[in-house]
Amino acid sequence: MWGIGKMALEIIRIPVLSDNYVWMAHEPVSGETMVVDPAVADAVLAEADSRGWTITQIWNTHWHPDHTGGNADIKAATGCTITGPAGEAERIPTLDRTVSEGDTVALGGLTAHVLDVPAHTAGHIAFHLPEAATAFTGDTLFAMGCGRLFEGDAAQMYAAMRKFEAMPDETAVYCAHEYTLSNGRYAVVAEPDNAALAARMVEVEAARAAGEATVPTSIGLEKATNPFLRAISVEQLAERRAAKDSFKG
Repeated sequence: MWGIGKMALEIIRIPVLSDNYVWMAHEPVSGETMVVDPAVADAVLAEADSRGWTITQIWNTHWHPDHTGGNADIKAATGCTITGPAGEAERIPTLDRTVSEGDTVALGGLTAHVLDVPAHTAGHIAFHLPEAATAFTGDTLFAMGCGRLFEGDAAQMYAAMRKFEAMPDETAVYCAHEYTLSNGRYAVVAEPDNAALAARMVEVEAARAAGEATVPTSIGLEKATNPFLRAISVEQLAERRAAKDSFKG
């Protein structure tokens, strides 16, 4: 359970496909249940049913099929409302509402602020719920990593990192993949003198060896150990992203 005072969310991790995480967030006061980036439908519907929750909303961060593949079937089963990026509306035909930076989305009594964070895809967004100290970052900010620059550039990713950096350190970061171990292996090469990073890798390696998840992470932890969030310029981020793309470690 994450949150401040009454502004709490119960957030459930649903592992699907090879390394995706679908996040299900239940706001207990209103009884609303929201799903972020459902890659598939069956596992998500089964999880909601097992808890006696009814899915009322889906939030999409970007158009990739491993983030939207369950939209139609979940909507057919529940009648939920689907919200996603205005810049990618043509690529997500199941959307009921499109949003971009400056817009907000309500989940019960909580408010999510939409951030434009393009780079991985052209219209990628993130959802920040400051009252619950929570951010859903899709494929933009990962634990010790960032998304590949498929449809954008390093300048856009650098700008996105600044938006995450501005969040309070205690903000829990819910990203969409279990990439932490591979990200960390590159990170220690990028910053070999970072003691916090070396210590984190010991914990990550132990967690993965035990079959445990390594996310959510936090903004504070990423500020200390993420070489992309820590890049001091667009040029350095570009160099690190190119190096990570070809990294074999």
